[in-house]
Amino acid sequence: MNDGDGNCKRRRKERFADEDLSDMNESSNDENSVLMSTHKRKTRTLLGFYDSVASASVKQTETQSPNHDKQSGLGPSWWDECNRPDYPEDEFKKVFRMSKSTFELICFELSSEGDASTLRNAISVKQRVAVCVWQLATGEPLRLVSKRFGLGISACRESVLEVCSAICSVLMPKYLRWPDVKSLRKIKEEFEVISWIPNVVGSMYTTHVPITPPKTCVAAYLNERQTEGSRKTSYSVTVQGVVDPWGVFTDVCIGWPGSMNDDQVLEKSALYQRANCGLLNGVWVVGSWGYPLMDWVLVPYRQHRLTWTQHGFNEKIGEIQRVAKEAFGRLKGRWRCLLTRTDVKLPDLAVVVGACCVLHNICEMKGEGFDPDLRSEFFDDDDDEMVPDVDLRSVSSMEARDAIAHNLLHHAI
Repeated sequence: MNDGDGNCKRRRKERFADEDLSDMNESSNDENSVLMSTHKRKTRTLLGFYDSVASASVKQTETQSPNHDKQSGLGPSWWDECNRPDYPEDEFKKVFRMSKSTFELICFELSSEGDASTLRNAISVKQRVAVCVWQLATGEPLRLVSKRFGLGISACRESVLEVCSAICSVLMPKYLRWPDVKSLRKIKEEFEVISWIPNVVGSMYTTHVPITPPKTCVAAYLNERQTEGSRKTSYSVTVQGVVDPWGVFTDVCIGWPGSMNDDQVLEKSALYQRANCGLLNGVWVVGSWGYPLMDWVLVPYRQHRLTWTQHGFNEKIGEIQRVAKEAFGRLKGRWRCLLTRTDVKLPDLAVVVGACCVLHNICEMKGEGFDPDLRSEFFDDDDDEMVPDVDLRSVSSMEARDAIAHNLLHHAI
């Protein structure tokens, strides 16, 4: 392929992304604006459902066998059992990935933000949240979620989307936000303890969430590297996240097509806009091979023949990167809907993934332990040989990286 063909291909990919996700791009100057712009049309009262939701639930219930609950052990009786005060804490946590107290906190914060009384007698706020959390945690198809809770499929679908939307609009500003000055100071100190590298404010990583092939612009969502690695055609959207030393997300950019490289996704993010406004001067966000070395992005040396100084630097960068990778592993382990192709429509997917990130943060902040058996082994191609070369953006950043590497060598001595 000549240079002209390569440029045309890259422009075509970027055009696809701009056409499909223009709403996200228009509001990228706001914190987590990608999530908000995809749901401007959903301005309904938080957790307030239309009458069709209740009628769908009633209709589904009427068509079920009277012995449905007894035969399957599922349905309303299953949820009523989970909702009992004496239901074992460990069993509840196994089912919903969090303790009863954390679950109750989420329900309280969502229900207190709006009047959800219209359909409370039909589907309680707590049950809607339970439907949503269960589906996110298991990734079960809606028809199975419907059977488990004894609700109609339409009611379950609405519960998942409405609760996810409420989580993003109500809880995200509180639980997923860029740190303030005081918090940044603590973050820098902790990352320096981990790596001996000063002024690090975050560990950045980009993963992929599989999707069914969209009806339009299919090529834009083709994840070529994952397709090559798994030998199976893969379509996806990207999730770029920055985490603090404790694995809590402080910034996310969700929904750009899977054909885009890490550096292209970064340029579309609110984080990049924040840096362009000078808000990241004098600090580092640590990334992997696929990101460009910039005045605020610190990445490992890439050449194959490294000096001892460069090798030592890469090891320390790897320790910081491990924080983000492990955080994404827990994210996908808790919320297994992110591991398989979803039936969520593409315009709604960013809000669903965003809700998973917020719930992850709440679990981390509340000290909810993570079951090692849920740990996710996911395939993301940040291997040096598979990531395309990224253009040099800043000569001064090369000098700064060399200085850090030199200081690390002397620190080790």
